[in-house]
Amino acid sequence: MIPKEILSKVRRIEIRTGRLVQELFGGEYRSVFKGRGIEFSDLREYTYGDDIRTIDWNVTARTGRPFIKKYVEERELTIMFLVDISASGDFGTVTKPKAEIAAELCSLLALSALRSNDKVGLILFSDRVEKFVPPRKGRKHVLRVVREVLYYRPQGKGTDIAAALRYFSDVIPRSCIVFLMSDFFDEGYERLLKITNQKHDCIAIQILDPRERALPNVGMMELVDAETQETALVDTSDREFRNRYETYGRAREERFFSHLRGTQVDVVPISTEAGYVDPLIYFFKERERKFR
Repeated sequence: MIPKEILSKVRRIEIRTGRLVQELFGGEYRSVFKGRGIEFSDLREYTYGDDIRTIDWNVTARTGRPFIKKYVEERELTIMFLVDISASGDFGTVTKPKAEIAAELCSLLALSALRSNDKVGLILFSDRVEKFVPPRKGRKHVLRVVREVLYYRPQGKGTDIAAALRYFSDVIPRSCIVFLMSDFFDEGYERLLKITNQKHDCIAIQILDPRERALPNVGMMELVDAETQETALVDTSDREFRNRYETYGRAREERFFSHLRGTQVDVVPISTEAGYVDPLIYFFKERERKFR
């Protein structure tokens, strides 16, 4: 039996995100997640603004002019959530931890998929794959996905994005829409992400807390790395230390965006402080412009 307080929290998230689906995202969902189809239809010459991932390189080499493949659009999409549930997801200093933001994002996007009669699936991962929920339809299934993101207790504490992508490739053979949600405190996954994006439509959602970028001046503080359990006693009144901390945070983010530029994966940066509505609206508008 699922405790009543868990069901109540999942229900509150459903209500909150359900309103957003109706008010902001309902009508734009299909135009943004068009998918790349499963059936080849025709070739046509490339025009500015086309997705370069659809270029047929054999025909392009033969003719000396770029051509793209046209596909019959899938009537039914599959949405997969790959959600990082490593120990760092429990961190949150504003209103909610990063894991709860991820659960709300899954709810919002899954309810949008539900309105379009699409399937939704889930892979939870830490430094290993923790749980796989196969893609299905229906409201009860969507609520299960939200519940798993919120309350599943992982065995691992670290992060291995590459392992999650390898597992995903094994269990989901057909093209789908992939939302990879993490703080991306990991290295060495970029090549696999690029390969995955060549077959699927991948969107990276980076969820960070403002204290992972900068520290306030609050005197002595013990910092604990949630994934390694390493601790350090620091003096946040030391301006030089705070500057070094902020410089490190900026460099880490710049490295992340630099790595993902080569994968051609769209990135949606989310802060636990600013919320996810405005970044998602911007993402939707940019996606709609791209597919226009």
